[in-house]
Amino acid sequence: MKTENKALGYSFERLLTIMEDLREKCPWDRKQTIQSLRQLTIEELYELVDGITVEDWPGIKEELGDILLHIVFYAKIASEQSQFNIDDVINAVCDKLVARHPHIYGDVKLEDAEQVKQNWEKLKLKEGKKSVLSGVPKSLPALVKAMRLQEKAKQVGFEWEHTHQVWDKVQEELAELQSAVAQGDQDAMEDEFGDVMFALVNYSRFLGVDAENALERTNKKFISRFQKIEDMAREKGLSLSSLDLAAMDELWNEVKRREKAGEK
Repeated sequence: MKTENKALGYSFERLLTIMEDLREKCPWDRKQTIQSLRQLTIEELYELVDGITVEDWPGIKEELGDILLHIVFYAKIASEQSQFNIDDVINAVCDKLVARHPHIYGDVKLEDAEQVKQNWEKLKLKEGKKSVLSGVPKSLPALVKAMRLQEKAKQVGFEWEHTHQVWDKVQEELAELQSAVAQGDQDAMEDEFGDVMFALVNYSRFLGVDAENALERTNKKFISRFQKIEDMAREKGLSLSSLDLAAMDELWNEVKRREKAGEK
């Protein structure tokens, strides 16, 4: 492990040196600010998520490197403005990890991962957080935010006990949505539709399903199947826009049949 740490120390120092060179000598890198990097960082995070979704390990390695570069870049800019440096960033997260893991670095006894999460939230409140929900970023995509809000609330006991209770809630919200639809109330429809989605996210947690990943898998599946029916139509000298829904549905079902049979 010590040999590995030495190698890591060298590679990290190399990255810091390259960052210094780029900031000094490259016109593009020199002009960047924390605001100009913001959108690029978001893109890199999504590229990492794409790699994780399909378990593309080479891609994950590359995107982790890009994100590490961004971390070093932000720290470099902060250092230039006498705010903090990369050592401060690393030491701050180390201090936080030690403080929030008293079962490792102290004498607190915790039995399982769930107790660890609950104790983590208690420690955050002691550190001055006003709400267990305060750590959920405002700019998170809505589906991911719903998952995190529910997970946070769970840590203080705001949680159903049984899966069937959650499904009953889904059914209740669906009924309220249908009522809003029947009344033709657009604002109520949007409100109730949101409640249905929130309840379904909750149900996904009880099933042990990652709602965001599940939806992304369906997105990818739809893209793949739709592009295949486009190809099938072209093979027949047709375009999808020239077909009616019944004909397109027939192609769609053919694609699904081929998938089940293991055909391309």
